[in-house]
Amino acid sequence: MSIPKENVRVPETVAPNIDREASVPVARSPLAPAGARVVLDGWEYSDGASSGPVLVSDRSALAKVHIRVGGSPSVITALGTRFGRAAWAGDRLVVGSGPDEWLVLGAPGRAKVLAEEYTRALHAGDPGRVTVVDLTHGRALMRVSGPETLALLRRVTAVDLDDRLVPDGSALRTSVARVVTDVVRDDQEGYPSYLLHCERSSGLYLQQSLLAAGADLGAAAGASRPAWPDHPDA
Repeated sequence: MSIPKENVRVPETVAPNIDREASVPVARSPLAPAGARVVLDGWEYSDGASSGPVLVSDRSALAKVHIRVGGSPSVITALGTRFGRAAWAGDRLVVGSGPDEWLVLGAPGRAKVLAEEYTRALHAGDPGRVTVVDLTHGRALMRVSGPETLALLRRVTAVDLDDRLVPDGSALRTSVARVVTDVVRDDQEGYPSYLLHCERSSGLYLQQSLLAAGADLGAAAGASRPAWPDHPDA
């Protein structure tokens, strides 16, 4: 049976002057943008408040490398910190987020380099017990900072964040606004400041819960593109 010519679909040819840049993938945070958006180095960032009583600032673009390895003194020495603590090591923040478990935070776009670096270093010591995974696009990360930070967090978590129990450089995993969250204390400008790290699917809920809980404190969404190491936005 012949098919009428008008029913035959001919593949369309690609126009030679097509805008190739428009098809380049853009990485987007799971959190709600705080203002005008701009794409830089493959990530979409947004404007937001630069100061205030308490800021909830998106940090999801930061490199996030998860490491699991059998605990030993040599491993702790190589990573620079232990379970329950966080420490800056040059251009990255190394967090002892669990027993034999670490989270390394680095500048945007550095996850692959960091993962390869730690894989080589740790496999050299114990090749059978090392797992290094890039979690950058699978997790949400935000920084809570400003004079009213503790007042806000005390409304959404049952953990006692007193300086004697959770000093600067502490790391713990707990419930924040009913979301399982890594809480890393990393003070700024003389005030307590915390990085909150959770599953990507919970990020928007956690962000909105913090802003709602701190509305009367002046809580606002901060800009999402930090200087690195992470400092308050100018």
